[in-house]
Amino acid sequence: MRMTLLASVLALILPALATAETEHTVRETKITEWKAVFGKVEARDNVPARARLGGTLVEIEVTEGSPVTEGQQIGTIDDAKLDLQLESVEAQIDVLRSQLENAQTELTRGEDLLARGVTTAQRLDALRTQVDVLTNQIESTEAEKRVIAQQEAEGAVIAPISGRVLDVPVTQGSVVMAGEAVATIGGGGFFLRLAVPERHAAFLEEGADIQIGDVDETRTGRLAKVYPQIENGRVIADVEVEGMDARYVDARVLVRLPVGETRALLIPAELVSTRMGLDFVTVRKDDGPALRAIVPGQHHLIDGVDMVEVLSGLMAGETVIPSTAVTYTPSEGH
Repeated sequence: MRMTLLASVLALILPALATAETEHTVRETKITEWKAVFGKVEARDNVPARARLGGTLVEIEVTEGSPVTEGQQIGTIDDAKLDLQLESVEAQIDVLRSQLENAQTELTRGEDLLARGVTTAQRLDALRTQVDVLTNQIESTEAEKRVIAQQEAEGAVIAPISGRVLDVPVTQGSVVMAGEAVATIGGGGFFLRLAVPERHAAFLEEGADIQIGDVDETRTGRLAKVYPQIENGRVIADVEVEGMDARYVDARVLVRLPVGETRALLIPAELVSTRMGLDFVTVRKDDGPALRAIVPGQHHLIDGVDMVEVLSGLMAGETVIPSTAVTYTPSEGH
């Protein structure tokens, strides 16, 4: 009675099963095990643009997201004391130049008196020495002036690298100290930065393909760099993704990493039909096709073909054929 009822049910199911194009011999196949982690969009280099001079930030020319080039001036810092020092040095130079002019006049007069035998050579040497001393003092003071002028020039805040401004922690009018960060610039390219548990470090190889996104919508990236230093039990790695949207730094993106290989029985997904909550395949037997219930697992895209993992219901070496309207022939044990 039970066998008659099962045969009736199968007679209703089999004509409706989807038809595949080719048969498939079940074999064990190596498949890649993937681990899902989250990566963050980050710049390879995060470099602060620092103030080289303490003072008041009188101008800031960039905001978060602004593109900059290496050497570009992004802000100006003013120290009023430098202007006063510069005025003082210039006044000293004017005094020394006046003294030098007077000393040179005295030297010329002394040379005329020496020629007439009125003065001594010792007095003339003293006048020459005074002229040389004043000349050297002027050169020293002018060097001091150049130092102050260079300090004023260092009030320009320069972008250390080309990239994009990620953060501007100060505003115009802020008082900053020498060495304080005026802006943080991200450069060197934008990547997906991963923090992978160190137990998977042995499976990370530079140049390996990485899947970006979930199973239904996947893009391919390339593992560009694996950093040797482990931080908090995790390996840091960078993934290059062509056409990656880097407008939002630190955005989280789902990434699937290859962390090993395993063997599984795979068949084309088109050979599997689902009816009334059960999954069926048609197996070729010596006495004719036989319907077999299976437990499917994950799907894998291999050479462009959607393959499904069979957890139970099939053995290696069996041949799965397209499902057609066939007369059900019970097989032993099923």
